[in-house]
Amino acid sequence: MSQAILAVTSSLVTRRPASRVLDKFLRNKSAVIGAAIVIAFALLALLAPWIAPFDPIKADFMAVRKAPSALHWLGTDELGRDILSRLFWGARTSLMAGCLSVAIAIVLGVPLGLLAGYWQGWIDSVISRVIEAMLSCPFLVLAIALGAFLGPSLGNAMIAIGLSAMPIFARLTRAQVMNIRNEEYIEGARAIGLPDRWIMLKYILPNVMSPILVQATLAIASAIITEASLSFLGLGQQPPYASWGAMLNTARSFLAQSPWMSIFPGLAIFLAVQGFNLLGDGLRDALDPRAD
Repeated sequence: MSQAILAVTSSLVTRRPASRVLDKFLRNKSAVIGAAIVIAFALLALLAPWIAPFDPIKADFMAVRKAPSALHWLGTDELGRDILSRLFWGARTSLMAGCLSVAIAIVLGVPLGLLAGYWQGWIDSVISRVIEAMLSCPFLVLAIALGAFLGPSLGNAMIAIGLSAMPIFARLTRAQVMNIRNEEYIEGARAIGLPDRWIMLKYILPNVMSPILVQATLAIASAIITEASLSFLGLGQQPPYASWGAMLNTARSFLAQSPWMSIFPGLAIFLAVQGFNLLGDGLRDALDPRAD
């Protein structure tokens, strides 16, 4: 009975009604536009095998660097491959890299932040020093260094991005836990003898998920840019498979003769990142309990 009362109390303290959050989100035009862009790219990535007009890795030396036309809507690249088809398959690479790398960062960073913020003491000191050491290195530089160390592949690039983003989630979680660890419902849970692991998982973690969700959405945008950067440097998705960053790397040699090779991958990266940024800002405003 006491546990049930604590659960209800903790949810009322920090959660807002889902309908109110949804209403606030839908009234934010920028957030809706961001969500629409993200959904559109997700559908393109999922349906790429069926909607791509050509094989994204099959070369056609009779159609090398052709300008956009009725047959190839966005033109072809240096090997005669259809750019539209490669953009669709590249969306798979970018979204998968963004989502999985952020998932790695959450899985590693959130537990560390929970432990540091709840137990404090020497555990907090050790974890905080490690986090601060990693944050002292710029995110992109750290990701490139880890990617070079692990070796060139999409899987290693996702691990590198996830490890680089982990300190951000650890620090955010720690700060949120420290804000609520002394709330009355947490003190009540301790008073009735609940174990620390149960308090952290049952009462604290659900109440810090809103800022983590917002940060995850924004981190996906950064991860997409970072994956494109790693692929541009040859540390991400390997040829002949499609990647927006790798397409830009190839296109830089043909900027004057075939500008469409760089315009469309760059535009895809811009739209995807902008979509996730708008979505993240909209979620932050909708989940903010201080906002009307």
